[in-house]
Amino acid sequence: MPAGSGESSDELSIGVVANRAGLSVSALRFYEANGLLSSERTEGGQRRYRRGVLRRLAVIQAAQQVGFTLADIAEMLEDLPDDHVSSRQWNQLARSWRPQLDERISTLEQLRDQLDSCIGCGCLSMSKCALANPADRAGELGPGPQFWLGGRGKRSHR
Repeated sequence: MPAGSGESSDELSIGVVANRAGLSVSALRFYEANGLLSSERTEGGQRRYRRGVLRRLAVIQAAQQVGFTLADIAEMLEDLPDDHVSSRQWNQLARSWRPQLDERISTLEQLRDQLDSCIGCGCLSMSKCALANPADRAGELGPGPQFWLGGRGKRSHR
């Protein structure tokens, strides 16, 4: 760190971490509030992060890019220490992603392979469309626009 920065070589301010990670300060606070990372506080109450947080943030960003939710990511990271993670631990984490990523890849390949038969078909049938609603699974979730409701099976209010 440059002289006069007020930071040791192992501790980074929230602004430095945000800049290095390409994130906003509010995103770091959000991640911290949701258990994805942690910081220590100075006597003045300012956050200080250990340098290892940069790798952790890179993993969080990569996991988000491939479609994992923040809840999924928090669960994946809960057993990993905040300050130092070994190469073995990172490799184990990466291997744990494989089954879910393979499933997502398979789903995307199926979508890709079926999409050309659906473009322009004009069926507009949610009960028959094999791509958007195979076997009318939305009908099993309950009445109403289940895709808009997120498949929560809400009942109509009459």
